[in-house]
Amino acid sequence: MPKNLSGRNFLTLLDFSREDIEYLLQLSHDLKQKKRSGIKGDLLENKNIALIFEKPSTRTRCAFAVGAADEGASTEYLGKNDIQLGKKESVADTARVLGRYFDGIQFRGFEHETVEILGEYAGVPVWNGLTDKYHPTQILADLMTMEENFGYLEGLNFVYTGDGRNNMANSLMIGGAIVGLNVTICSPESLWPEEGLVKKAEKFAEASGGSVTLTADPVAGVEDADVIYTDVWVSMGEEDQFENRIELLKPYQVNQEMIDNTDNPDVIFLHCLPAYHNRETENGEKIYQDYGMAEMEVTDEVFESEHSKVFDQAENRMHTIKAVMVATLGK
Repeated sequence: MPKNLSGRNFLTLLDFSREDIEYLLQLSHDLKQKKRSGIKGDLLENKNIALIFEKPSTRTRCAFAVGAADEGASTEYLGKNDIQLGKKESVADTARVLGRYFDGIQFRGFEHETVEILGEYAGVPVWNGLTDKYHPTQILADLMTMEENFGYLEGLNFVYTGDGRNNMANSLMIGGAIVGLNVTICSPESLWPEEGLVKKAEKFAEASGGSVTLTADPVAGVEDADVIYTDVWVSMGEEDQFENRIELLKPYQVNQEMIDNTDNPDVIFLHCLPAYHNRETENGEKIYQDYGMAEMEVTDEVFESEHSKVFDQAENRMHTIKAVMVATLGK
């Protein structure tokens, strides 16, 4: 185990080496096999973990809770109305209090600065379950899913299509570049990642043998892709931009034509979920009524196809999050 992971925060993949990430992925595979074999763990025995949520969650909340319980830890859910985080008490003061009660803290919310302050003042490992800028635990699950399907990462052609400057695109570009993927961000130029982050990713890719490409061409962009990845077109807090995003991103919808344009029968489709692939949710129906789109970033045909590995990917959130907790906090 890399010595520098014990006691460390997990806020962004920018802070982790290729060796660190590869170790976390191998640990994830081992812990998945352990769970599949029905082996109860004790690597987090007697640990108490705080789960702070400003944003709602299905996979992140459940992955941390189940992953912690599997290895003997207990969790306490703290919603946005349960504590005084940034309201009556500063984030730094809250961090110093919770650090006295808990052995580790997960934060899922809006501003990335909040999780950075928690990490600076808590005195215990702090893990980023999602901020507006980064989503590092999701990327570990994505990389794990790719490894399960291809047996390797370096040299895979990875295409992210859609909103190229959101937290998922940022994190996938960085994580993919570190481990040697050929990363393509396929989106309108107005939604490309910020230049400074692209330059950082390019440096990682130079060291790993990977590459980073930005393109606005949804046809050429997916040629020879091994992996196509997309996310919702409008992130939480940006709901007033639906109409504009639909107009911008319609050409980047993952549909059967896009899958065919890869010219790769083994291409896989990934999505961090939830996905607007039909009208079977309140939000999906509202989008259809307001904008006439029954499917948004991905069609139901692709979502339910043999190319789709989204539920393997969702399961792997638990195994990779467990690995992060074990590596930074466990025995």
